[in-house]
Amino acid sequence: MTDVRPGALRSRAQRGAGRRLSVVFTTVRSMPDAEDVRRIALSLPDTSEKIAWGMPTFRVAGRMFATVPEDETSIAVRCPKEERDELVLAEPAKFWIADHEAGFAWVRARLAALDDESELRDILADSWRQAAPPRLLDAYPEVGLVRGE
Repeated sequence: MTDVRPGALRSRAQRGAGRRLSVVFTTVRSMPDAEDVRRIALSLPDTSEKIAWGMPTFRVAGRMFATVPEDETSIAVRCPKEERDELVLAEPAKFWIADHEAGFAWVRARLAALDDESELRDILADSWRQAAPPRLLDAYPEVGLVRGE
């Protein structure tokens, strides 16, 4: 991403004195990827990574809370079925249910469709809370709470 220093636009405008100046600001959105999933998941308390079914899985106190399927374009996370169905209906471009997970409390999220890394962090932390034992929930009450709660 290009670094815009204070005064850089002013000096360009001064050089072009008498000419019309058009400045366009763009925001480059960095899509979360599998490495972001790994980094964030492993930053959560008592989390470990284990390869299962040929893909990385993330576990809290031995209980799985996230996986990164082999194409690395999505994640699977724990989600209560009622909430999962609402998520999929509300944002089908972002969330879906894999056929083999339909009977379980899991949902998939497309990494490219996430708003930003903060949304990825919230999703992973929420899934972590669903898998974590009470002793960890008591020790880390702030993990997984949506900002402002």
